[in-house]
Amino acid sequence: MKMKKTIFFVMIILASNLFASFKASKIVEAKSIIWGMDFYDKSKAIVSFKNGFFAILDTNSNTLKYIKKLDVYEKGQAGLLDVKASLNFKNDNTIFFTYVKNINNMGVTTLAKAKLINEKLVNIEDILVTKSATNTTRHFGSRITFDEHHIYFSVGDRGERDNAQTLSNHAGSIIRLNLDGTVPKTNPFFYNKDILKEIYSYGHRNPQGLFYDKNTKILFSNEHGPRGGDEINIIKKAQNYGWPRVSLGKEYWAPISVGKTQEKGLIDPIKHYTPSIAPSSLIVYSGKKYKSLKGALISTALKLTHINIIRLDENLKPIDEKRVFSKLNERIRVVTEDISGNIYFATDSGNIYKIVEVKEKTL
Repeated sequence: MKMKKTIFFVMIILASNLFASFKASKIVEAKSIIWGMDFYDKSKAIVSFKNGFFAILDTNSNTLKYIKKLDVYEKGQAGLLDVKASLNFKNDNTIFFTYVKNINNMGVTTLAKAKLINEKLVNIEDILVTKSATNTTRHFGSRITFDEHHIYFSVGDRGERDNAQTLSNHAGSIIRLNLDGTVPKTNPFFYNKDILKEIYSYGHRNPQGLFYDKNTKILFSNEHGPRGGDEINIIKKAQNYGWPRVSLGKEYWAPISVGKTQEKGLIDPIKHYTPSIAPSSLIVYSGKKYKSLKGALISTALKLTHINIIRLDENLKPIDEKRVFSKLNERIRVVTEDISGNIYFATDSGNIYKIVEVKEKTL
């Protein structure tokens, strides 16, 4: 399979007054929406497509090998969603993924797992079929991340706003499970019979970025607002992030606020975007390869077709932000880091790019 390469250059001026230029090199063209991408060894990543396909990306040969087609509910925003390799992949060969399951002709965000053996997906099984069914075809979430002992994944409000404040369903929440799929007894609502014990936080509209930074032990998310009010949040257990009681966005049908802009006891975002950028994934960069980006939040955008690089101060307040690669004019769906610290991103048109820093001499 012959791959075309296109290179774009953009200059980023960082807060530290260091100058660095970056290029985005297209390494693969797949022609369909890539939703998730995660490296499980030095040169290979598992890739999920919204239409239900799994593939393996080989960055040595810059090729994709399709390995499995999953039967998914694919209407509107539904389909195959995120994919992540197990923390212990070298020993257990486990892949976790989220997808939309068809239950009575309604879509339900579902966490599942499989074994990746000899580049084949086998032993596929559901871990949690969430209580999130509605008649809409939007706001499914869903990203996956791990801390040292748990798996987290996000579920959107499923197009029904009040779901996010209703803890008898999983919609509009971030869920935490043990790696074996059981519910941790340390979950905030484990002993409350009126609340689903898998819920870790709630009051979310449609979180499509979720990342646990092992260096700071902080769980970050980004999520879609309505017209404006897209958010980056620090996720803490048992906390209510406000939707729809609080939002910095406007109604779609009129220029009026959705609920309040702030309410005591509800968690404010550390950063918000108006107009909407439509955030879709998020990582905290390790600094393994590009020291100038160490600790930066790297967030992708669909509507405004760019990558955001955000720096936080010691109080976790944003102090600098640069938008890059907007000239690609691509809806950027997912960003990931490989084992060596290389950064890759993928788009709704099915393109995969590698980001490369080029050192520039200062005048």
